[in-house]
Order: sequence, then structure tokens, then C-alpha cells
Amino acid sequence: MSVKRISQFFNPTSVAVIGASNNVSRAGFVVMRNLLQGGFNGPIMPVSPTHSAVHGVLAYPTIGLLPKIPDLAVICTNKHTLLTIIAELGEFGCKNAVVIAAGLNHQQKIALQEAAKKANVSLLGPNCLGLLIPHIGLNASFSHTVASEGKIAFVSQSAAVCSTILDWAKNKEIGFSYFVSVGDCLDIDFAELLDFLGRDAKTKAILLYIDNIENIRSFISAARAAAFSKPVIAIKTGKTAAGALAAEIHTGGKQSSDAVYDALFQRAGMLRVSDLTELFAATQTLAMHPKLLKVEQLTILTNGGGPGVMAVDSLLQSSGKLAQLSEETRAALNKVIPQSDMTSNPVDIFGDSVPARYQQALEILLHAKEVKNLLIIHTPSALAPSEDYALIIAQTLDKLPKMARPYVITNFMGEDAAYAARRLCSNYGIPTYRTPEGAVRAFMHLVSYRRNQKHLTQTPESNTDDAKINKHAAKALVNEFLAEQQSYLSTHQASQILAHYGVECIQTEVAYTPTEAKEQAIELGFPVALKLISPSIPSKSEVGGVVLNLNDAQEVEQTAFAMLLRIKNTYPDAIIEGFSLQKMAPRAGANELRIAVKTEPNFGPVILLGEAGTGLEFAQAAVALPPLNMNLAKYLIAAAHDKGVLKERVLPEKVDKYRLCALLTRISQLVIDQPDITSLELNPILASNGQFLVLDATMTLSRYQVQSHRKRLSIRPYPIELVKQVTLKNNTLATLRPIKPEDEQAHQEFDQSLSKEDRYKRFFGELPQFNHDQLAKMTQIDYDREMAFIITQDNATLGVSRVLMDPDKIHAEFAIVVRSNCQGLGLGSLLMRAAIEYCQSQSVQFIEGITLPENTGMIELARKLGFKISRDFEEGSINMVLALTPIDKHG
Repeated sequence: MSVKRISQFFNPTSVAVIGASNNVSRAGFVVMRNLLQGGFNGPIMPVSPTHSAVHGVLAYPTIGLLPKIPDLAVICTNKHTLLTIIAELGEFGCKNAVVIAAGLNHQQKIALQEAAKKANVSLLGPNCLGLLIPHIGLNASFSHTVASEGKIAFVSQSAAVCSTILDWAKNKEIGFSYFVSVGDCLDIDFAELLDFLGRDAKTKAILLYIDNIENIRSFISAARAAAFSKPVIAIKTGKTAAGALAAEIHTGGKQSSDAVYDALFQRAGMLRVSDLTELFAATQTLAMHPKLLKVEQLTILTNGGGPGVMAVDSLLQSSGKLAQLSEETRAALNKVIPQSDMTSNPVDIFGDSVPARYQQALEILLHAKEVKNLLIIHTPSALAPSEDYALIIAQTLDKLPKMARPYVITNFMGEDAAYAARRLCSNYGIPTYRTPEGAVRAFMHLVSYRRNQKHLTQTPESNTDDAKINKHAAKALVNEFLAEQQSYLSTHQASQILAHYGVECIQTEVAYTPTEAKEQAIELGFPVALKLISPSIPSKSEVGGVVLNLNDAQEVEQTAFAMLLRIKNTYPDAIIEGFSLQKMAPRAGANELRIAVKTEPNFGPVILLGEAGTGLEFAQAAVALPPLNMNLAKYLIAAAHDKGVLKERVLPEKVDKYRLCALLTRISQLVIDQPDITSLELNPILASNGQFLVLDATMTLSRYQVQSHRKRLSIRPYPIELVKQVTLKNNTLATLRPIKPEDEQAHQEFDQSLSKEDRYKRFFGELPQFNHDQLAKMTQIDYDREMAFIITQDNATLGVSRVLMDPDKIHAEFAIVVRSNCQGLGLGSLLMRAAIEYCQSQSVQFIEGITLPENTGMIELARKLGFKISRDFEEGSINMVLALTPIDKHG
């Protein structure tokens, strides 16, 4: 990723159009016309071997004859000329190109990638509409219309969707900071653009239309960083199998289950919408008004009972909540509404309400303490035009300070009678919708966004299950099985590995013949369960490969013979390894669960949770990406309930959710520690009395091959390899390690322990102590792009060093602070060295920091460690810069 090259790409001062044409049916004609009409101030240079001038502008027969090196080239020729043109651009010195051409096959795309890399040319496309940057008047696209200047960035893989969005935005008078068609994303991709747009001051919200994401790890890292500062809203196509295939054909790349993308967007703090209609609605509410809701409850004001009921139904069916009006508010409304003395939410002021009554009711609700979100519904009235009511809403809201008033959305029903009212609301910046259901859906986008944002900052509970994990013993077992060429493990084998992660499996014996099965059953005691062992048949119960409650030895032997005969007739080529036998576990009063791990294209391993049964697919489960902590496990359980794949049974005892969270985190750790495990099925799991007993477990193994272009996990897990013991100058032991989300409370106590002087030196001013959101951002970090080392002793934080790397990993900024009563123990040196070594391991070129002249301890430490020290007299600060030599990771 490179923010620097995107900044250069998106700020050109000159443009060349390769394949410019006077033929109206050619892309080169449209691109030239758009560039000339867009108001771009720099040189526009057409390249055409057949035209001496294009649109009246002098043309050049070849790239080499251009009068200057263009900052950006727009290639409008067919796909067969691309390799030659890219080579010529690179030789001439042009570094950035937009490729319009479509229809490249896989081999042609690979060849184009290699040619661009060799020529040092950055590519947008191919198969794209182009690039529009309204604030510099650039329309380097073959779009049919223009984009006005605004604060929303739109990035799409579909050129057709780009055209649709431009039409809609023009009608709604919505402008864009950047409008980018990325096409097949051969070079510049979503992750790189998210890094750029997330930092761009002109962009207040980011909209994405996605067919496929190739590099999930980079995408989720960039999306999470962007979503911390501004709304990121996405449409992801391919929700169905047929749609996924169409998306794959459209842009290439392997498709994963849609449920996994849901998990990705939620984990990144983004909002996912299902279609363009929802995208438009979400843009009006979230992108135009990105402040977070304070609460989720909605109050509804309407002059029509029916539309109010429609809004309530839509809200509750979407898992929304109605606000409860206070007695004081209801009494005030009853005085205004003569037909009623039982006002409630929704507040119906009836169809005969004159504008004055509307205004009175509105003012009461706007000043009510319990009203934080307000939907105003208006149906056409013969008493006054809808526009008059819209003006009342706008003027009444204008009287209140923005920070003090509720979040307001409107629904003016009808077409001709309501059009002027909706336009007036839009002009005043008030979100407005055509139907009650549309308004509620838009409001629920805000609710979903609020919930996803809370995921980014919620502090997880601590989990003390580390003692149950022995990853080295488990790894040794995995290696043994692989050495014996055993890639499919049934319960009796998988249980040996699972035991090292605190996962209890029922006692399982193995028999290779029906006679042996009879003998094993006698030793176990009756009743028993008999199960076929076969890597060829993943769901054995569906083919009669599982029989329960066998009560005597003869029955076991006969059942085993019958099972073999049945499988031989049904699956003659199936590999049969024998039988497993288990004593029947008491199921009365127990919940039956299923946990699975599957490896998905691009994503790597994902975790599924649902009810016990056969054929657990993504549609029958809630899905999460590892690593999981206790909070994320809790959200996975909640998602399973919301999806209806995990039901609350009427049983004597409910599932112990805390212990289930702990179990899920251990499964997550298994996934992280053991890359050779490609799949895992625990089905069923009996949950009873706070215990979880696995009755059937299957595991598949395959030696993991490290890939240079893709990381195995979608999200970088906690870097446990960086944890180490250190000795302080007072000869006491302490732990130096990366910070965890669970450290928030200790970090708050650390912050409170700092003296005024130390805080001033660290933050260059007298800052108040940090609140929860600030602390969450400090402790819940993305280890792919930042690092915070802490030194702890007796669960107390003694000191912290932080490094924040730019996406290009050229520079990293560092900061250090040590507990006021622990200075002089060598903490600063330990923390600084850890930060430097980490930056070296990440191939960062420079690490730099700023401090005040009076912070002599920091300055002296930096000098000892080799930093170049300089003084900025204008700013009154000291700059510290160290050039780094990368650590040889293979040495």
C-alpha cells in the first residue's frame, strides 16, 4: 500500500489521453470531451496516430512526442495494445495510468500487472469508467454526466453502477470529493484507496461498491482505520451462489460465502447495505450526517395514523426500539391535540392538524429529554401545502443549537404534493424519504452503524483460560499425524489435540471390524453409540453411519455389519477406516451446539456457531473471523440468536454464555496456533451445568505453505512472540509485551498515575484524563499498522511506548511515557529499544519523534540510541530521527 503514490495519482497537473478520437463512438472521444468540459486547468494532451487534432486540441502521434511528461495518462485503446503503451509510458517517465479497456482474460491481466510493475507505472483499472476529482475539475472518465464537488468519496468496481450513482447524485444535488471506478483492481485496490480517503480532509464519508476483495488482510486493516474517523458504507454483491459466480466472472478472484463478508464488515466497523436503494438512503442519513446516535430509541410524529403504524411495524420488524414518552411530555401533547387525552408514541396529531398545531407538537418533542431521535411523517393535507409544514420543521430546528437537538429525519408522503417539501428539507440538510418504511430503514442504518462502531471500542472481559492451552504439545501431535500421512482425524484422534486447548471430548474407542465393535461395547458398558469412521463421508448420520442407543453386544455387531453393507451399496468407493464407540451421554436437559472451523478463499479460517445437526452451512450459522476475545465471542453468540440459528430452549438450565465465550476463544486460539488445521467440526456439543462435552469431532490437516502475497489470517492476532521477561534496574522482574484490549482499566490507572509535568511533556499541554473511547483506541490496536509496548508488574502498567507506521512503512512516529514514580528504572530504554526493533522487523526506514526541550531525559536517551537531534525554533520543540537498518527475518 502507498498513500504517497495515491496522493500523486489523485492530484495531477497534466493529463494525456492515449487513443484520443474524433469518432463519437470511441471512448477516446468521450474522455477528451469530459476533460475539456470539466474545468481542469492543466494541459490536456491527446495522443492519436490518425488525428492531427481532437476536439480542436493539437494531437501527438506517439507518446514519445508529447511536449511534457504527463502526471496521468488515460488509456482508451483496446486491450491488445496495453502492454506496448504501458512500456512506452514507463520509458517516457509517466507514472500513473487509467486503463478503460475491458474483457481481459486471466493471462492478459497477469501480463498487464507485470508490464506495469516493470515500467513503474501505477494502474487504475482495467475495466473501469475512469476517475473524477471535482475539486480540481478533473473528469478523466467516459461518464455520461459530471460529478459536482462535495464531501463523499465513491469507489466502485462496476462502471455501470458508477453511471447510476452519478445520475442519482445529480438529481439529489449530492457532490463528491472523489469518484473512482477501480474495475478489476489489478494494481490500485480498495485497501490503498481506503488508506488515502480515510486521511483525506475533504472526504467526510466513503461509499464502496464491491464485487470481490482479493487481499482481505489489507482491506480490513485499512477499513478499520478509516471507519474510526468517518462512515464507511459498502454494497457487496454475490449474496447468492449465482450472484457470486457472476461477480467472479465480472472482476475475477475467488468468491467466499456472503456471511463471511458480513462478519468482515461488522468487524471493521463499517455499514453494509444490500442494494442501491439502501445505499442512497444510507448516504442521506449516514454520509451526510455522520454523527453517531446517542441512543437507539425512535420517536415518531405523524398526521396520519396508518403511516405511523407502518413506521412502527417496520421499526420493530428490523429489531428497532420505540422511545417511551414521559408523563410530562404526554401531558404537554394532550393539551395541543384536542382529540386525544392518551397520546403515546407514535404521536398522532391527526389529519386535520393546521401548521400551528404541527409546530406546537414538534417543539414539545424537540425539547423532551427522552426524545433523542425523531421521525416526522406528513401526509398531504387540504389545510396547507406540504411545503408549509416542511418550512415549519426547518425553521423550528434552526432555532435550536445543533448539539442540543434530536436527530431528525422526515417522510413527506405522496409525489406531486410532497416533492417541493422534500426538496426544501434537503436544502436545509434534513434527511427526507418518500415512504415511512424507507425512513425507518434509513434510521436503522444509523443503528447498525452505531452497533458496529461500538464493536471497535468495547472493552472485552479478561479470560483466564491460558492455563488450559498447551500449543506446543498440540503442534507435536499435529506433526505426528501429518508424518503418518493422516489428513482426516475422527473423534478419537482429534480429541487428543483438542484436549490441549481445554476442549473435552467424550471417551471414544475404536474398532476395525464388527466383532471388535462388539467387544469394545462390552468394555464401555451399555447403551452405546456406534459411528462409522470414513474420510469419504463428511455427514455420516445422513447415510445411516450413526446409530444411537444400542443396548447389547449382539445388536452392536449386527448394526455394524448392516452399516458396512449399506455403505458398500451406496458409496462403493468410500474409504472405511472402522467404527468409533461411545457410551451414550445423558442428553436430557442439555443444549446441543455445533462449532465449526472452515477455510475460505481469501479469508483463511473462519469460525461458525449454530445448533447441532447435519449439514452446517453458512446459512445455518453465525460467522466470525479469528482472533476472538470474550467480547467478540459474545457478539458471535448474539448474532447466532438474531439469525435464528441458536434458539433459547425451554430447558431447566440455559447455556452458560460466559463459559461458551471462553470455549470459543480457545477454539480461536487453536486456529491461530495450528495453521495445519484446515477444518474442524464439533457436532454435537452437549452444554449442561456449565460444561461442554463434545460427542463427535472431525478435523482435517494439511501442511500449511506460507504465501508471500497473502497472510493466512484475515486479521493479525496478538503477537505473543513479542512477549518477554525483563529485569529492571532495581533487580525486579517485569513483563514487556504488546498491549491488549483487556488492558484498558490498567491503562486508565496508568494515565491517572502520571504527574502534571509528565503529562505536559508527553502531550505538549494540559490534557484532561482519557475517556473510554480514547482508551479503547489506545488498547484495541491493529497490530498490522501500529504497536504499543507496555511493561507490567503485578498487573500494573509501568510504562508505554507507541509506534504508528504510515501505510507505506517509510516513517514511524514514536512516543514514550513512564509512570511518574517508576522513572530511573531503565523503563524508557527497554521500551524504546523494543519500538526500534519492531520497526526494523517491519522494514520501516525511519523512526521519529518530537519532545519538548525540557524533557532532557528523553533527549539524552534518544541521543544514546543514535537518533539525530535537531531543534525546531519556530515550534519550540526537539525533533528526533533515526534511520533504520531492516532486520534479516530469515537470518
